[in-house]
Amino acid sequence: MELGRLGEDITADCLVKKGYEILERNYRWKHLEIDLICKDGEDVVFVEVKTRNSKFLGEPYLAVNATKQRQLIKIANEYIRTKNIMNEVRFDVMSIVLNASGAIKEHIQNAFTP
Repeated sequence: MELGRLGEDITADCLVKKGYEILERNYRWKHLEIDLICKDGEDVVFVEVKTRNSKFLGEPYLAVNATKQRQLIKIANEYIRTKNIMNEVRFDVMSIVLNASGAIKEHIQNAFTP
């Protein structure tokens, strides 16, 4: 299984165990994609998952830079518009290092704001 897909599966399982409801997986609009869209209570949460097999290039969450954040905000705005969402929204990042030693997960709630 591809590393990124495995990270998304781990994240979905982790979030469901925390009580989140998964609304969408790999939601696409134009050339953009967001990994998971969930509900946490009444909040709609857009989740970007970054999975690596080592920290050699730094923590996985560092890949969610300003450019990536702008892309996520664009697709979130489209989702909110098309689904007529009136709930509060937030952006979370799940950072996973997955290797032979196991998985190190870091869930960063409110990782950035639009």
